[in-house]
Amino acid sequence: MQNEVVLSMRGIDKVFPGVKALQNVDFTLRKGEIHALMGENGAGKSTLIKVLTGVYTKDAGTITIEDTEVAIRSPQDAQKAGISTVYQEITLCPNLTVAENMFIGRGNYVTVNWKDMERKATEILDNLGIPARAKQQLGSCSLAVQQMVAIARAVDMECKVLILDEPTSSLDDKEVAMLFGLMRDLKQRGVGIIFVTHFLEQVYEVSDRITVLRNGELVGEYEIENLPQVELVAKMMGKELEELSDLVRDDSEKEDTSEPVYQAQALSSAACTNPFDFAIRKGEVNGFTGLLGSGRSESVRAIFAADRVTGGNVTVDGKNVKIQKPIQAMKQGIGYLPEDRKDDGIIADLSVRDNIILALQVMKGFFRPFSQAEAEAFADEYIKALEIKTASSETPIKSLSGGNQQKVILARWLLTHPKYLILDEPTRGIDVGTKTEIQRLVRKLAEEGMSVTFISSEIEEMLRTCSRLIVMRDRHIVGELRGQELTQSNVMRTIAGGVD
Repeated sequence: MQNEVVLSMRGIDKVFPGVKALQNVDFTLRKGEIHALMGENGAGKSTLIKVLTGVYTKDAGTITIEDTEVAIRSPQDAQKAGISTVYQEITLCPNLTVAENMFIGRGNYVTVNWKDMERKATEILDNLGIPARAKQQLGSCSLAVQQMVAIARAVDMECKVLILDEPTSSLDDKEVAMLFGLMRDLKQRGVGIIFVTHFLEQVYEVSDRITVLRNGELVGEYEIENLPQVELVAKMMGKELEELSDLVRDDSEKEDTSEPVYQAQALSSAACTNPFDFAIRKGEVNGFTGLLGSGRSESVRAIFAADRVTGGNVTVDGKNVKIQKPIQAMKQGIGYLPEDRKDDGIIADLSVRDNIILALQVMKGFFRPFSQAEAEAFADEYIKALEIKTASSETPIKSLSGGNQQKVILARWLLTHPKYLILDEPTRGIDVGTKTEIQRLVRKLAEEGMSVTFISSEIEEMLRTCSRLIVMRDRHIVGELRGQELTQSNVMRTIAGGVD
């Protein structure tokens, strides 16, 4: 079955004004396989998926489903051809039941047979081993189960090709394992799965083959066992993987005894943050680490007053200050790149330029707007400095890849020249090359005297970037590691309470 081709895309081209997004790209998916689509942000993965699902119309090439050429000009055409997509952001309705979400839009809502719908939903859930009840409100399910319900809906609609776009980005390890179990089950049933992810380890855990794109062109198609991980990274980046020697910490550094740039005592917030003490000095890169739900993000949100501050004393450069609103933090020289880029970071319908100048304009006041020339100069400076890939500063930020959106948010805060910059998951969901660029930038900013708090769910990245780690568990600080103590085993032991 795995040698039977279910999807064939040949010679696919897609051109946007000033950008060749896809050039003569081929892609083949077999029945009953999990096929990873890999590439850096801007490589063309999203464009290829949107062509396949009818969001974009291809400029050249052919798409064949089971030996029959199909014309896909809309999402409805894709659905009729047996192509379903489950996106990173779940698009179902949390206020409806699981059954309603599985069958919504597939009949007349007024005349629906509720008992029959719930019976069918229960059969599908049981058949796929999904731990949810038909009558259960979807919003009460975990993110992983919600993803699985979305997959169940897609598969039940006579799905031949299932596209999973970053399905694991918000899941913990147990939830990922649960999702992978469903993917393997669907594979055995003959469904062809296109798996788009930035987690290399997950690719090698669950995939059969890999297709790599770079700069809108096909690099190659590989059997998983024939492409070691280091070679995959090299092909994605278009060069030999560097050893990032410039990112290695200097563990011989002596402890800095200078006055902290920022210091908090017994700081707490309405987001269930227990009171904690924290300080950071000039030129230091430190980080909060811990398992999902440990309180690391809530802690930095309290520092920036993104959540309502409920207690604590704060000093900046040795002076007592009041920071109970983000604008007060900004005026004290604090910048904050939030964990949720889509909801808390970008303003999707605004241009790259307007997103870049946003924080500085807020500090100046909206009744004193920058001139067009000033705004263009600011945007052009940081588009060049951070190598943001965009047709122009006028391009809506929603049109950019995730990595380039992240660079725009970084540019927003760098434009304010902060003394202290908080980066919460700045490399989540972006490609290896852009991750490397951001890590290098963090070290460079620190060398120039900026203080940086860096948070990542990848412990290795934290160890490579930070000179001090604050370890959290159950919304409490349970340890602090620096210098030679910064090893993955020490971090895990500290999170586990010192148990080997």
